[in-house]
Amino acid sequence: MSIYHRKLEEKIRPLLHRGKALIIVGARQVGKSTMLQNMDKVFGDALWLNADENSIRDHLSVIDISGIRSLVGNYKMVIIDEIQRVKNAGLMLKMMVDNFKDVQFIATGSSALEISETVFEPLTGRFFLFHLYPFSLAEIYPAKSSFEIEQALSFHLVYGNYPEVCTQRDLSEMIVKNLAQQYLYKDVLVWKDIRRPELLDKLLKLLAFQIGSQVSINELARSLGVKSETVRNYIDLLEKSFVIYQLKSFGTNQRKEVSKMSKVYFWDNGIRNAVIGNFDPLSQRTDTGALFENFIISERLKMLSWSDDDAKGFFWRNYNKSEVDYIERKRDLIKAFEIKWNTNKQYRVSRAFTNLYPDAETQIVIPNNLVNFVFNE
Repeated sequence: MSIYHRKLEEKIRPLLHRGKALIIVGARQVGKSTMLQNMDKVFGDALWLNADENSIRDHLSVIDISGIRSLVGNYKMVIIDEIQRVKNAGLMLKMMVDNFKDVQFIATGSSALEISETVFEPLTGRFFLFHLYPFSLAEIYPAKSSFEIEQALSFHLVYGNYPEVCTQRDLSEMIVKNLAQQYLYKDVLVWKDIRRPELLDKLLKLLAFQIGSQVSINELARSLGVKSETVRNYIDLLEKSFVIYQLKSFGTNQRKEVSKMSKVYFWDNGIRNAVIGNFDPLSQRTDTGALFENFIISERLKMLSWSDDDAKGFFWRNYNKSEVDYIERKRDLIKAFEIKWNTNKQYRVSRAFTNLYPDAETQIVIPNNLVNFVFNE
């Protein structure tokens, strides 16, 4: 099996042994543990603790300083997988960081739902936070030409970029279905005793059919027969479990621009297609443009994350229904992008937008020029 270099490794290495815990979050099966295992040469001898195991979780949940000392021994590196499963995890990590200055503690978590409440607050000022996503194109094809990457798009638009999908392509559909069925809801459903998984499933299907379109919370609520607040809460849960994310609308002129809507995208195309049960090839699909937009914006956001670029992503629309697929703002610099699958047409960024923002940089992103957009080149 091929070993893929993760861009996040480059951010982690300089921060080892700086007196901070390192917390790496991301959906299950995106490769958090594998990435750390591949960094063994950097870590040296490390103690690995998997909190998904009952015995490990129970031991860590009642630990005190003397218990930590007996656990750590002479190790200078301690890695705890699925930290959100440990009771009082934040207080435990706080004791570790405060009392064992020569030990590097690294924790991984697959649910920001529990981590945000049990880890981040007690550990204030004592950790660096990182997010690991499914593979990016830059990680899968670091030495490939733009043409080769373009040829590979048809696979990724349908099956996505989860590590196991990319390394076992002959089993891609089976693997993606398994990921969606066994891991997608695992953290969401146990959080605060959610008792209506069928509602979550219906909501996710509705969102999957609306990628690239503005989402109306009220319309979703009416379709599901629930309150709008319930829909907002469930979307928040799905975001914090790293299944979906929202792009907010961009605007500075409230009289002309839509400012309260959002679009929902999936972090992984394969998961989106598993939700609606459609793995048809692109030649048989009617949603290829939406798939390409979902894929490319997700790739761009991954790139911004691992390159430490603090630009923020949005979409734009005015009340006359003129739109721009993706807007990026970094301080006073505004960039506008139209993302289009069909290379046989001529496109331009909405004149309504460029009239409002004449200094904005504009670009059309199509399959044969996407490398410049997602590789940080």
